[in-house]
Amino acid sequence: MERLDELARIGRFPGRDGSTRPGLGAAEQEACDLVEGWLADEGLAVSWDGAGNLFGRLPGSDPACPETWTGSHLDTVPNGGRFDGALGVVCAIEAVGRLAGDRARSTVAVVVFRDEEGWRFGRGFLGSRAACGELTAAGLALGDADGISVAGALAALGHDGHAPGSPLPGTFIEVHVEQGPVLEGEDLPLAAVSSIVGMAGFVCTFHGSAGHAGTVPMGARRDAFAACAEFAGLLRERSLAIAGSVATIGDVRIAEPAANVVPGRVQASVDVRAPTSEALAALVEATPALAREAAARHGCSSEVESSWRSEPVTLSATVAGALRNAAEELGVALPELVSGAGHDAGILAAAGVDSGMLFVRSLNGGASHRPDELSGEADVAAAIDVLAAALRAAR
Repeated sequence: MERLDELARIGRFPGRDGSTRPGLGAAEQEACDLVEGWLADEGLAVSWDGAGNLFGRLPGSDPACPETWTGSHLDTVPNGGRFDGALGVVCAIEAVGRLAGDRARSTVAVVVFRDEEGWRFGRGFLGSRAACGELTAAGLALGDADGISVAGALAALGHDGHAPGSPLPGTFIEVHVEQGPVLEGEDLPLAAVSSIVGMAGFVCTFHGSAGHAGTVPMGARRDAFAACAEFAGLLRERSLAIAGSVATIGDVRIAEPAANVVPGRVQASVDVRAPTSEALAALVEATPALAREAAARHGCSSEVESSWRSEPVTLSATVAGALRNAAEELGVALPELVSGAGHDAGILAAAGVDSGMLFVRSLNGGASHRPDELSGEADVAAAIDVLAAALRAAR
């Protein structure tokens, strides 16, 4: 818990309660450097790969045996909480530290993946995708709001973004806060994650005509923001009609904004998620059509660019069984939950790695992606106990 507090101070600005650590930025790097010292203190062999992912390895006796990885990420959303991502890293350090005296064949590693949240460059899971060999030239060319590319940000940190530094593991286990209210409502400390929803992202641009706010009559306007707002309402209604799906417009930008100018061009991010491939496909197919419908109602045009997509992922029953056995031996109930958020574990699972997740109860009504994110010390301790026992079984 002290380590979580120490990490939370990195990226905290005056007047803000949360932390802001953009992927591949100075604050995320500072957090990784701090963790590098903790890994060394545990006697682990520290290394970095070409995407800036950080590893701390406890070597096994057989280098040919597939490794076991555990960890998460240290970047945050703007003004985010102290548990999202960071909890999985510090739990991994504590759990792997308990294995130091074991005689085991396989190497176990703590891993810190870079830029999981994805808000800086428009696509998440950069580190885990890179580890899986999925960081393409197009991905390296993505830029942030200041025009800095992924490749440029990596180069500034001394990394080239190319091939991963080691083969993928045989097993990956990620501890993460639930980010929802289910466990708190059922008074349970932990859960195994059975699957992760599918999701897709778009950039929608509405083109209208800029005009004077006082002289252009309402009926004659081609207001791009009004078209975007109409689209938001239509998208909400469509997602409500598709069971289990959600849709979010989280970033809206007016070109050349001014209080006395009718917006002529508006760009909006769209994030859609659904529990099944069929539901995701329905929402993905609907998005461009809804944008065209909204634009037409306001005399505007629209263009929709698909930026990323990931299908729903089923996590490893073997890893879930190991977590369940460990929890049972410790007298901890371990129900199964579906994750509505994406995680690095999902990227590794899609690449063929036996991957599992252990959720830790979120308090404050499941608060997440905000400063009042909270998990209790007893629940965190239980998660470390279960993770250590599952890692020991996996080796």
